Amino acid sequence: MRVTVLGAGIIGLTVADELIRRGHTVTVVDPHPASGASYAAAGMLSPAAEVWHGEEEILRLGTASLALWPALAGRLGVELRADPTLLVGYDAGDLQQVERQVSLVGGLGGGATLLDRVAVRACEPVLARVAGAALLAGEMSVDPRAVCGALLSRIPVVSRDPGGADVTVVATGARLPKPWTGLVRGVRGEILRVRADDPPTHTVRGWVGGEPIYLVPRGNGEVVVGATSEEHSVPPVVTAGGVHRLLTAARALWPGLDRAELIESTARDRPTTADGRPLIGASGVDGVLLAAGHFRHGVLLAPLTARLVADHLDGAPVDPSVDPRRFTTGCTLQGKERHDHHAQR
Repeated sequence: MRVTVLGAGIIGLTVADELIRRGHTVTVVDPHPASGASYAAAGMLSPAAEVWHGEEEILRLGTASLALWPALAGRLGVELRADPTLLVGYDAGDLQQVERQVSLVGGLGGGATLLDRVAVRACEPVLARVAGAALLAGEMSVDPRAVCGALLSRIPVVSRDPGGADVTVVATGARLPKPWTGLVRGVRGEILRVRADDPPTHTVRGWVGGEPIYLVPRGNGEVVVGATSEEHSVPPVVTAGGVHRLLTAARALWPGLDRAELIESTARDRPTTADGRPLIGASGVDGVLLAAGHFRHGVLLAPLTARLVADHLDGAPVDPSVDPRRFTTGCTLQGKERHDHHAQR
């Protein structure tokens, strides 16, 4: 089929790559490739750390997608860090958050190991004295900029839609075109990058006085520090308050941050939906699929999203938990049948 993918973030590019692998002719359209949420993302592949009450489907989807990441990273030639995630509680109240997370993950069939403060110190010596933590084995991280760079080296991107496609996949992040504009809203996230001589060796996530924080090590001493989360109605910018909150919480966990070089501050909108689950599949409009609304999970869910979109074009049904039609209205059964027939040609 001739497929146009609107959007060259990590979702759009991964979808395009999978469709090309399956023999489709793909055109990717984006005047500013890989410059949105994918540019700011920390790249944590942490389904157990991401799931929360009311978002239980994220663990199932995230675990399935995590299993696809080694093959994708190997094919693209990008590094996949396989260090476990350390979920940290700075004080007694924060440790209760960690324990609730462990209980939730355990109830959903996942696994985590609780550590006391002595074990935390042995696991990650650069951290401050904390109340406790949990070790989430089997999780990973990747550099989304490296992933997008590798994909852009093999997938041409144009700035305007040439038209003539059999199917269009809308993967435009936090800004969807009509009639789907209202299905996704932007939630601003601010993130910092520092370079240090003594970076953590694990991805560190947790809470400091109730403030969520994460530290994601890269190569060459770089550490990603994030991230704020704010509802807003203006273009995303880095704020003094956001930087202050990040540095205060991160410094409490990692005292060595004082000696680190601040190399970047970035703000982007995370695309989120009303129920926190993405929109992947039939849009309710003939010949248009959605791959959007991934909120904090875009990097983690990229390979699964690509597979679900490609499978649907090959005739598979849409996964009900991410079916965009759970929000769309006026999609008649007749229109659904027309789209499904079109997708199976």
